[in-house]
Amino acid sequence: MKDLLYFVRRFYQVSGFKLFFTLVMTFIISCLDGIGIYFIIPLLGSIQVIGMQSVNQIPVVSSMLAYMQSLHFPVHLPVILAIYVVVVGGQAILQKQQTVMNASMMQAYIRTLRNELYRGLLSAKWEFYLSRRKSDFNQVLADEMERVTYAVGLSIQMVLSFAFTAIQIGLACWISPLLTAVVLLFGGLLALFSRKFMHQSKRLGEKTTELSQKYYAGIYDHFSGIKDIKSNQLEQPHIYWFNQISRNMENNAIQMIKMNTTSQLIYKLASLVLIAGFVYLALNVFYTSPEQLIVTVLILSRLWPRFVGIQNNFEQLYASFSAFRTVRELQADYAEQKEPGHSHGGSSGRPEPGAIQCTNVYYRYNSNDSHYALKAINLYIPAKKMTAIVGKSGAGKSTLVDLLMGLIHPESGQVYYAGGSLLEEQQLLALRSAIGYVPQDPFLFHDSIRENLKLVDPYATDRELWEALRFSASEEFVRNLPDGLDTVIGDRGIRLSGGERQRIVLARAILKKPAILVLDEATSALDSENERRIQAALDGLKGQMTIIVIAHRLSTIRHADQVIVLEKGEIIQQGGYEQLAQESKGVFKQLLNYQTGA
Repeated sequence: MKDLLYFVRRFYQVSGFKLFFTLVMTFIISCLDGIGIYFIIPLLGSIQVIGMQSVNQIPVVSSMLAYMQSLHFPVHLPVILAIYVVVVGGQAILQKQQTVMNASMMQAYIRTLRNELYRGLLSAKWEFYLSRRKSDFNQVLADEMERVTYAVGLSIQMVLSFAFTAIQIGLACWISPLLTAVVLLFGGLLALFSRKFMHQSKRLGEKTTELSQKYYAGIYDHFSGIKDIKSNQLEQPHIYWFNQISRNMENNAIQMIKMNTTSQLIYKLASLVLIAGFVYLALNVFYTSPEQLIVTVLILSRLWPRFVGIQNNFEQLYASFSAFRTVRELQADYAEQKEPGHSHGGSSGRPEPGAIQCTNVYYRYNSNDSHYALKAINLYIPAKKMTAIVGKSGAGKSTLVDLLMGLIHPESGQVYYAGGSLLEEQQLLALRSAIGYVPQDPFLFHDSIRENLKLVDPYATDRELWEALRFSASEEFVRNLPDGLDTVIGDRGIRLSGGERQRIVLARAILKKPAILVLDEATSALDSENERRIQAALDGLKGQMTIIVIAHRLSTIRHADQVIVLEKGEIIQQGGYEQLAQESKGVFKQLLNYQTGA
């Protein structure tokens, strides 16, 4: 319930004065609705269905008619009909305006909530993403957010229904307090009985969240690995899985519908019993006059569906509690791991290259794990030089690069950039704005090559785009594409080869004009000719920017100013390429021998 209250408070913060205004409109609409019902009595009296003497015995109606007569206002059928049309028509117009205002408030709330969640996710540290499925974020932003906003709208609507119901109860009590008390007692007993439906709704809502997470995770994994599925003829197992999860979601939805319809059936049967008992008590026990009975039945016939609607809304609200909890837990997680600097605009312009230094750095992904991914790292990376990081698989190369880029922070020790600690917000922002990063698994968006390149510089000219493509040995193949720079390259760049994707991402990194260029196996998918061309271009950048390279092909780092050799998270060798190649018992020499076939 506290999660619901949190989201309702956020709704109030977004809506402000409009929320109070819509409550006032609800009061006016309810009053007009009651007045419209009351005017049915003089209408019946005017057409002689009941006597006007009986009409004058109805509370409120007699007062209204007396007031109209004191103003010498004729009380005739055309006048009563005109007043009835004005009252009910005015209520309809106000209700239309209220509906539009409610929708406007709800859409503003949905937009605010989505933006906050998306901004919070993007502001979280890199470690936040390492232990989570990306599909869960999609599921929360799509399904859970929709359920949360629907439930908040439902709760606001329930408040308005309560206000409307309270006014209608007041009008009914004015006419026949005893009969109204009987109806309220009956409604209270029904509310107690319906508690079991609410608990069942909560359980089915939790099942909905669980199945939704599995569904999103499954289809995300399947389509990410569609090439493996097709090449290994794995379609049938995945179709079987999809059929099973779809069937489970279907069964859960049917159970929810069965539960809702069962509760609605009970409420309707109860309303039939109530109406029959109510009429019997009114005529044979309380001896209610026909005109009072007509008005009371009219009011209660509108009131009882409100009771039923509120009960149904409670069931749907309970079904959404799991969505509230999921979103709140995600908000708490990313707030706890928020990265500094996202409240500011970041550094502007191109920062000058600076040296990066690590002093006695230790890092592990899990604080409860005894295994350290990096241990006793003492390292100096000079500015405007090329530094290569090598080692066997699992040695900690990518972890060290993540540390040097400020994506992760050491458990102990310090990382300095240009003389300042990366734990300081401004230093971290300066470093991030200075880096051009080319990952081993290049990522491109389902858009044109032009738009993929201009992500780092929206104002880049075509001349600058072609210069970056020329540097990355991409110019020739891009010019040969059907639409050149405007060629759409498919999801994750699937229409390009692995080497072409790497070269486009390299061009994008160069277009940023970084002070630090980080290449994580960026030439692994290139043929020998293009690798040599890019290597020559990188050599031309030496002295202009700091270059950090993770390399498995040791031939690509011959011109590195220093080589760092990692093993099991520790630096075991450090020096120039030729120097390490001469150390016959060193790991670098072993790696070199493996690749040269010695």
